[in-house]
Amino acid sequence: MSKLVAIVGRPNVGKSTLFNRLTGTRHAIVSDEAGTTRDRQYGKVEWCNREFSIVDTGGWVVNSDDIFEGEIRKQVSIATEEADAVLFLVDVQNGITDLDMEVASILRRSRIPVILCANKADNNIDTYSSAEFYALGLGDPYCISAATGSGTGDLLDLVMQKLGPESPNTGEGELIPRFSVVGRPNAGKSSLINAFIGEDRHIVTDIAGTTRDSIMTRYDKYGFDFYLVDTAGIRKKNKVTEDLEFYSVMRSIRAIENSDVCILLIDATRGIEAQDMNIFQVIQRNSKSLVVVVNKWDLVEDKSQEAIKTFESAIRERMAPFDDFPIVFASALTKQRIFKVLDTAKEVYLNRKAHIGTRRLNEEMLPLIEAYPPPSIKGKYIKIKYCSQVPDTQIPTFVFYANLPQYVKEPYKRFLENKIRERWNFCGTPLNIFIRQK
Repeated sequence: MSKLVAIVGRPNVGKSTLFNRLTGTRHAIVSDEAGTTRDRQYGKVEWCNREFSIVDTGGWVVNSDDIFEGEIRKQVSIATEEADAVLFLVDVQNGITDLDMEVASILRRSRIPVILCANKADNNIDTYSSAEFYALGLGDPYCISAATGSGTGDLLDLVMQKLGPESPNTGEGELIPRFSVVGRPNAGKSSLINAFIGEDRHIVTDIAGTTRDSIMTRYDKYGFDFYLVDTAGIRKKNKVTEDLEFYSVMRSIRAIENSDVCILLIDATRGIEAQDMNIFQVIQRNSKSLVVVVNKWDLVEDKSQEAIKTFESAIRERMAPFDDFPIVFASALTKQRIFKVLDTAKEVYLNRKAHIGTRRLNEEMLPLIEAYPPPSIKGKYIKIKYCSQVPDTQIPTFVFYANLPQYVKEPYKRFLENKIRERWNFCGTPLNIFIRQK
């Protein structure tokens, strides 16, 4: 089993900068604003042919007016309990603060190895100033600079010593599907993932924009094995005023780009809105499979079949011409039909990987094409004589070979796509249709 290292400390000491430095990524948002990181952000670190997991936590805050204070402290406590070692970051330029003493008193009582890291030691004078951190009672302060990378190599050597011998390889490097939960702010994305995994790993409040990073969680229960990605809510550009929210929107878009299936949450109390359509268009531009989940269904008074059909029709009409996707009415709060969401997402992923044999495809499609051929243009008749599915593509891709491919227009391509969907189950996944010269 992989070892886990947690980075803890008071706000704005450089935890996310160190996380990005050690993982070699830019997954954690970095800002001068204290309290930027609110959720636990997991990553992998490779050093000397060994690998361990690392978690970036929110800053440890006590007695503040921030509504997220209690939730952030809870996240830090959970991460510390899960970890095999802790990197306790302090700011060498600001010296010891009351919050540092508070965190140190808790870490001294823990039974896991603690490495005291004096961050922002950019020169020799800062290094000499680190001696005051001996007062924390956690051993030698280790001087590093997360921003420049100074001292991080020696720090990783020390981490390897604290973690002990290498654990056996569990084979986690295989390709595992990624399901991203996306939607506008406060649609219930974090609540849904907490309901899936059965623990409060993602901070949930009534304030839109609580989640700022894209958080990835491995889900391997009840016959499932995939990554769940919780993303920050995506707002309209003219409503994105904070730099942090801009980064959050970018992370959400990147999460969509790197996912296989997108679970789009729609607030049942508000219906489908323009911003839902914007997110749908991002999913469609990136050719991602789609499952639409109407969340907060427990708050709707009229739950009749007629109301469900009306809601479904409104969604499909807004998202036309692509309307071949499943819609699940669920509630993250009451856990109503949440496992149906997972079953549906898994089915859509399998549809994405489906392949139709060339012989069977031609037997089904060529008689249809002969009965309804492409319209002639300039007195020239278009003949499609052969078709096949291209193997090993990101989404199902079909090629039709014709004598005059340049004259086959988009309406006829949509006709071919609809006929394929009528005969084979590609629900939820987009299709590529190409016309090539025979």
